[in-house]
Amino acid sequence: MLASALLCGLYARGGAGWLLGFVALVPWLRTLDTETGLAGSLLSAWAMSVAYTLAVFAWFGSAIGAYTQWGSTAGLALLLLAAPLFQPQFFAFVLGRHLGRRRGALAGALMGSAAWVAAEWLLPRLLGDTLGYGLYPARLLRQAADLGGAAGLTLLLLLSNEALAEALARRAHGLRALARPMALAALLPLLLAGYGAYALSALAAQPAATGKPLRMGLVQANITDYEGLRREQGAAAVVRQVLDTHFAMSFDAVERQRADAVLWSETVYPTTFGHPKSAAGAEFDAEILAIVNAAGVPFVFGTYDRDAAGDEYNAAAFVAPGTGLLGLYRKTRPFPLTEYVPAWLDGPALRRWLPWAGGWRPGDGARVFPLRLADGREIPVLALICLDAVDTNLAIEGARLGGQAILTMSNDAWFNALPQGAALHHAVAAFRSIETRLPQFRVTSSGFSAVIDAGGSIVAGARLGERVLVLGELPVRESGGRQTLMLAWGDWVGRAALVGLALAALVAALRRWWRPGEAQPDPAASDAATLASVAVLPPAARLSAGLLRGFARASLLWMLVAIALGDGLLQLSTLAQLRSVAALFLAPELAAWCVLRAFAARASIEADMLVLARGRQRLALPLQDIAGIEPWWLRLPGPGVWLRLTSGARWHHGLALADPLALARLLRLAPPPPLSFSARYAQLCLTSSRRSRLHRPLAKFLLLPLALAIPAFRLHQHIAYGSSFGEFYAYGPLLFLKGFALWWAAWAVGVLLSAALLRAAIEAGTLAALLLRPQKAGALRGWLEGLGLALLYLGLPAWLLLRLLAQ
Repeated sequence: MLASALLCGLYARGGAGWLLGFVALVPWLRTLDTETGLAGSLLSAWAMSVAYTLAVFAWFGSAIGAYTQWGSTAGLALLLLAAPLFQPQFFAFVLGRHLGRRRGALAGALMGSAAWVAAEWLLPRLLGDTLGYGLYPARLLRQAADLGGAAGLTLLLLLSNEALAEALARRAHGLRALARPMALAALLPLLLAGYGAYALSALAAQPAATGKPLRMGLVQANITDYEGLRREQGAAAVVRQVLDTHFAMSFDAVERQRADAVLWSETVYPTTFGHPKSAAGAEFDAEILAIVNAAGVPFVFGTYDRDAAGDEYNAAAFVAPGTGLLGLYRKTRPFPLTEYVPAWLDGPALRRWLPWAGGWRPGDGARVFPLRLADGREIPVLALICLDAVDTNLAIEGARLGGQAILTMSNDAWFNALPQGAALHHAVAAFRSIETRLPQFRVTSSGFSAVIDAGGSIVAGARLGERVLVLGELPVRESGGRQTLMLAWGDWVGRAALVGLALAALVAALRRWWRPGEAQPDPAASDAATLASVAVLPPAARLSAGLLRGFARASLLWMLVAIALGDGLLQLSTLAQLRSVAALFLAPELAAWCVLRAFAARASIEADMLVLARGRQRLALPLQDIAGIEPWWLRLPGPGVWLRLTSGARWHHGLALADPLALARLLRLAPPPPLSFSARYAQLCLTSSRRSRLHRPLAKFLLLPLALAIPAFRLHQHIAYGSSFGEFYAYGPLLFLKGFALWWAAWAVGVLLSAALLRAAIEAGTLAALLLRPQKAGALRGWLEGLGLALLYLGLPAWLLLRLLAQ
């Protein structure tokens, strides 16, 4: 693990270290191969996330410490503490790999790699980093980013590492056993290099752009410590110094270097432009407009914007000579906490703890503005500000809107003493040009400013920490960049990986749910010797999993009440419902499932002993010491039992399992006669365990919503687009499938909430029967279970049919 972290650290430093990307994870993978249990693998993932963060992102911890004035040690400690949140893909990878390897090494490699890129696409990530960015120094290999982005490169790097790890695992079996994984490990980089050569030749063979190249002057003034200068000179004096420096360097760009346009860095004008807050601000605005008119070329620079409600935005101003302010692009991805605090987190308490937290708001996505040049040309360009450059979708959206060049602005002043962070930011920004095949002009306050061509190469650039005017020109084509798969499909690799994992889970569930031609085991058989799917839970594990699952189930009832009684966003918005289900139900359910999987074991009878085996760990309990089983009356985190010992005490571990009666048959024991009310309720739940396939999650929450979504979506298509496939013909398959997926997900939420309500009613009816007519409680519970199924599988379709007939 430490070896892998060190190799990843060298890989992230660039240069010739890019070669290490194909082998860096091999030592850790070999360590994972020795882990037989999920708990040990997840622990290894946690350790790897910490070691990787330390080796690759120690500079970011120092940056946090410098920005917050807590010191580098405290900043690094905070970063390492949050490493699992900072690098969650390690946990997804381990989980996918562990589950996949049940069907072989290849399935494990594919599922683990898919889980890695799916997690990076799905989960919010502070820096948007991924392994693929480390291939930026490899000019040929990085060209494949126009097919699958940096995520596609990451996927291939993971598969290459897996192939080498498998080769090492087979080394004792001779050269023939090594041949296939070694061939795959060598083939992947060769394929990348071959495609890179083809892509570069295709770029070179493109027809020459009509008209002159776009020549821009990038002003890297290297004025960074605004706060320190304000304390020494005052705010007005600092603005005066900044503007005078930029005016002088811009004059050189226009008059001597004949630049077509001038680009300044992010927030270089440290107040709102076009909406002055004071008379002094209005004077500065007028001065900039006068300079632009005198220069006769458009200026683009970082500033701030303010809307009618008073909210402020980090922005880029587009100013044209003779016209003035054309418009402002508002930064879409402000940096969390330093620039932006979500409304649900903001408040006086947070401001006291984090007085430096910003209050800017996020913009509303990509925008394209015209650069109106002195020779009459109008070139549509899209702006990206700082963290925007890590968002692949923003650049793609801007290219689809007609952008012919990318203007990237950043204030990388906090990287002055941390060149590795500045270099990573530059490499990430360069990938936006590869993916869209658009030229890019990137300026920062202190480096690295650069002119980047469609292949990601630097045509002209500046070093870190110097004051310099960067001049460069690049051809701009009216049709934009060469059409790429990324432009056609967007950032598709993570989505495709997630869909692939979902399909794999669906196939596995179908195989488990329906096995044609296979004899089903007799549940009443008394000669069973083995029982799978048992979780051996210490009290703390049961408490944590029970709290998580109880919170998840209670949140469904809360959503029902909120939707039934409220008139807010949750009632009106399907997306709000999906987000609530994901955050309040699915996330704690998944966490509870992980706890149960961590303590999963196989129960068997061996030589008059009950053996509970989990990986290399084995717990053995003599059968003669077991007097009986005692069902849990509170079925959290699920059905389960206590083992009652002959001494009269309970065994200190609880056993969670889907069918507690199977354990009783295995031990040839009968549950004790119920005495207390809670014991009678537990016994009733135990003996009425649901066995119908209609109760299974696959049938209830995937197939039933699908059957409901198809006619509802078809009616929506007829109403909105005139035919069953109207949206498909009008906007293409991607939007059509997205729309259907949204309808399917919405019906799945509806079925989930309906099932939660029915389950609450069934349990309440059972408790009432136990209180009023205990001798009839068993029959009543069975009747309630059947009625619940009928209402779910027949009532919801009937309700939908009535709605359709009413249209």
